[in-house]
Amino acid sequence: MTLRFWGVACLVVAGLVSAALAQIPLPTANPQTQFSSGQSVVPVYEGWMKNPDGTFTFVFGYFNRNRKEEPVIPAGPNNKLEPGPADRGQPTFFLPRRQPWVFRVQVPADWGQKELVWSITVNGKTERAYAQMILEEEILERMIMARGNLNPGEDDPNKPPTVTIAPVTGATLANPVTLTATVTDDGLPKPRVPKTPSPDANGTAQVNNSGRLLPTGLNVTWYQYGGPAKVDFDSTGPIAVSNGRAPVTARFTAPGTYILRALASDGGLQKAAEITVTVK
Repeated sequence: MTLRFWGVACLVVAGLVSAALAQIPLPTANPQTQFSSGQSVVPVYEGWMKNPDGTFTFVFGYFNRNRKEEPVIPAGPNNKLEPGPADRGQPTFFLPRRQPWVFRVQVPADWGQKELVWSITVNGKTERAYAQMILEEEILERMIMARGNLNPGEDDPNKPPTVTIAPVTGATLANPVTLTATVTDDGLPKPRVPKTPSPDANGTAQVNNSGRLLPTGLNVTWYQYGGPAKVDFDSTGPIAVSNGRAPVTARFTAPGTYILRALASDGGLQKAAEITVTVK
């Protein structure tokens, strides 16, 4: 009787424990939290290159953790490089998310194994990137032009596009300015033929959310590199080059000096040019 009693009691207790555990919610996988603003900007060391004159170049990018906020951080205590001058031409306007291969710093031939540190402080958070000439981090110019893709070698017939920006004067807050990038290319690679959208069940063609097809050949993307306030472009995506030109209209909301860039791409390689605009 005693053994039977304890056996029944154990079964009852086990049942109660199982019922209690069934009431406890199991942990679930939470997606990574994303923030529109209030987060840090992380400088990124991309690698180093050896120059023909014996000097070296460090290449940096950054990761703005915010999905919408575009911080303006002037060169100085909150946006600096060390050792040496704090201002080395680094960006002062930070676009959202990952922006690779953004700027370069040349160092002398006798730099050795010293570190060059880029520090960015915003929203109460300081992030740093440490640049050093480690053998495994050596990169080539063509890797940058290919946005980090594998280098096909010097025998690759494709050459990067060339791009220049016509100077502008008389920029004011009241009057937007037209910026024009002039682009030439060797025609390689051949432009891809856009696929015809497939009809859905109702017989209507499906299109992407933007409502327009992105250019598949030679194109230019305009973006802001520096300045005291955000610049509004009338086109925020790739612009197809027509008759060798890719114009855009820029509107300014604050006086000051702005650095704007035009990034030309032939679908395989890309090259950038920049212009400084003074707004009164």
